[in-house]
Amino acid sequence: MTIKLALPENAAPIAKLILLAIDDIANQLTGEMEESNVLKQLEAFITTDGNRFSCDCILVKEINNEPVGMILCYHGSHAAQLYTPVIDHLIKKSGDPSITIDDEADIDEYYIDAIAVSPSFQGQGIAKQLIAAAELRAIDMGYDKIALNVDQTNEGAHALYVKLGYKADKEITIHDKPYWHMVKFLS
Repeated sequence: MTIKLALPENAAPIAKLILLAIDDIANQLTGEMEESNVLKQLEAFITTDGNRFSCDCILVKEINNEPVGMILCYHGSHAAQLYTPVIDHLIKKSGDPSITIDDEADIDEYYIDAIAVSPSFQGQGIAKQLIAAAELRAIDMGYDKIALNVDQTNEGAHALYVKLGYKADKEITIHDKPYWHMVKFLS
């Protein structure tokens, strides 16, 4: 039972976890509608350096050498650079040079983009372990602020984040839905 940086060979199970976390936002970010194609594109992003889904942005919780949870994080000051390959993919796929994606991270924070735990492993504290690992990684990288966005209708997740010390500081819109932007200062 360990948490470690993601490896390209685990792209398939990690892609499924990302899809579980971001749901229909995955369609927007991959340009795909069919689940199999969404997963295929997420796998391609995971195994390619320099984008928001790259292995070096993902910590995974493994049990018996299988990823059962993941947390995807990066510093907000790197967000534009990490979003560019995704936008480039979408422009190439659609032919529409005006495509943009929603800004989710502030430039002064270590940002938790997504977190998910396989349904059969939920309720075992894995999400808390992943968040703690992300917080430690942020501290190790010299950052003093961590943040995430939570769907305003997801009361369970919101309650968990509050319990872990996160506080809502503003409302933002992602993929036409309202989210609470929540922050925690690290020491």
